Amino acid sequence: RFSPMIQFLVLELGVCVIDPNVRGSDGYGKEFVNLDNGKNREDSVKDMGAVMDWVEQSPRLDSSRIAVWGGSYGGYMVLAGLVHYSDRLVCGIDMVGISNFVTFLENTSDYRRDLRRVKYGDERDPEMRAFLLSISPLTNAHKIRRPLLIVQGANDPRVPQSEARQIRDKVVENGEEVWYMVAADEGHGFAKKSNVDAYQAALVAFCKKHLLPAAEVNDLTITNNLTIKSEQGEPQAKKPRT
Repeated sequence: RFSPMIQFLVLELGVCVIDPNVRGSDGYGKEFVNLDNGKNREDSVKDMGAVMDWVEQSPRLDSSRIAVWGGSYGGYMVLAGLVHYSDRLVCGIDMVGISNFVTFLENTSDYRRDLRRVKYGDERDPEMRAFLLSISPLTNAHKIRRPLLIVQGANDPRVPQSEARQIRDKVVENGEEVWYMVAADEGHGFAKKSNVDAYQAALVAFCKKHLLPAAEVNDLTITNNLTIKSEQGEPQAKKPRT
């Protein structure tokens, strides 16, 4: 699928964009799409780590400047990547991502809840609930030690805005930098051109600041329907990574 944003990142900023088909991706048959179901959820996150291993072995790529970017379930992957691989990443961009599987399943629209339970697990089962909480980025937000851009539609029927707010608050509480962008007239992702333009401008500015620190960052013009706020809490004492 052609993406003007990816073309801009590659051609104008010189960024190498890698779009891996991690376990659970569709297009490779039922067995592959089910490889991350239930308690295998974090196997797909391990695939992201394998991509980073490959980047480290690629002489044409700079493994000291890796960012993660994704939306919806890909937004969860961004947050999970920052939880598990903060020491290998410089920043993350999370659009309408799941931050807590239990609160997501409890608050997503009724029409899709049972379908998501098949994929992620049933939060009503005590054992599965404990597992889902244990792997959720919100539970492990103290491990996120990199700047984060969060983008959310206020009217999202799939991943409600509460998922974005709660991870924002936890990461800011840890003393990390968070850019938080909400469109009042959007749902699951941005569709209106003015909002898409503002989101893309914010993404580029965020990448220029954190992925390409030598580049100049221009001021953003934001429409009346969309707000962006950069927040940073008081730095916390950081434990040695293991």
